[in-house]
Amino acid sequence: MKLAVIYHSETENTKQAAEWIADGMNEVSGVEARAFSIEKVDEDFVKEAKGIVVGSPSYMAQMTPQIHNWLFEKAGELEFPGKMGGAFATEQYTHGGGTQVIQSILTIEMVKGMLCYSGGMACGKPVIHLGPVGVNNNMEKFNGMGNYKEYFNIYGKRFAQKAVEIFNKILLRSNSKKCKT
Repeated sequence: MKLAVIYHSETENTKQAAEWIADGMNEVSGVEARAFSIEKVDEDFVKEAKGIVVGSPSYMAQMTPQIHNWLFEKAGELEFPGKMGGAFATEQYTHGGGTQVIQSILTIEMVKGMLCYSGGMACGKPVIHLGPVGVNNNMEKFNGMGNYKEYFNIYGKRFAQKAVEIFNKILLRSNSKKCKT
């Protein structure tokens, strides 16, 4: 099963987070996950993907204009409806609006017909309610993306496990209906 992580990155922090999510996804048997910058999306891969996680740095407590415009421009032609969706964010400050970025991405995904994922409390600790947020050390020297690697990796793995569970059930139901005559 193919899963995609699509991001916009200004300082390479969001790119790093996307790669960590894809690494976590690839830990799940039967999953092929790849991360793409919005400038270099493999559209055929994304169309085949059953799930897409979108990420953005926080820009004034919002997703960047680039990822916003990309979502509006590309979601239809990349066949988002019916896919599983997720979101993540990076920020320069501890309270830089990452959660709001995630919520706005998830809202667009829902409007585009995606089934949005949140492990929330269901998966235990670490609790990742809406999606992971990483704080870089560009502005806060005590912080750094490396401190958040595990969260992004775990989120990717949980997302992939849920995608496999959901889409394998759908496939089984579909095949069982075909066999009954």
